[in-house]
Amino acid sequence: MRASKDPINVDLEYDLDEDIGKVPLIAEDFSRVIVNLCNNAFDAMRDKVTSMEGQEYKPKLQIRTFKKDQANFIEITDNGPGISDEIKDKILQPFYTTKKGKEGTGLGLSITNDIIKAHGGKLSINTTIEKGSTFSIILPGETHNV
Repeated sequence: MRASKDPINVDLEYDLDEDIGKVPLIAEDFSRVIVNLCNNAFDAMRDKVTSMEGQEYKPKLQIRTFKKDQANFIEITDNGPGISDEIKDKILQPFYTTKKGKEGTGLGLSITNDIIKAHGGKLSINTTIEKGSTFSIILPGETHNV
């Protein structure tokens, strides 16, 4: 993101649980999920930087993984502007975009959600206006045949 046409410096924080083990997924597809969610977070934080001209704001992205109740969690949290309830209810729908002009097709989050569902998972969104958003991916744990 620092090398893009609209560069932004973001503090990256990782809290990765090394005890999760193997999670059955298609790496090529799932990497798109992570990249898309991170790119959307960067875009949101860039918008907040622009809107807070002259005010103190330090963009931060946290990626966290953990296991709970036989499920694997990936959380991507930004401290951007947050998402209004009106938009939050629409952003997973195909062709819905908050981007201007030709910047977005409105397919990124829809496809992301479809990929997560195809892996037996679920995407949830927790957001607070002016504080940021957390996109949580919940994937089933490793299954063992008896």
